[in-house]
Amino acid sequence: MTIIYGGIIGWLASLVMKTDAQQGLVANVVIGVIGSVIGRFLYNAVFNNTTDSFLGNLIVSVIGAAIVIYVWQMATKKPAA
Repeated sequence: MTIIYGGIIGWLASLVMKTDAQQGLVANVVIGVIGSVIGRFLYNAVFNNTTDSFLGNLIVSVIGAAIVIYVWQMATKKPAA
């Protein structure tokens, strides 16, 4: 189930970040799983609470995955000449 949810989360985040055409299925799964962990960690750190609803978890996970995509884009960005 983690792979399926990770794929969906990664795909939704790639749509938000407009990188869907650049990523494949494996990248969506990896980004979704890592993003979900990061999103839940950040939510817990900021609000000192966990979300109990499916929709809340989905939103937090997609935000975390979008952060992963953003950081990856910044890390791989070529410097201006």
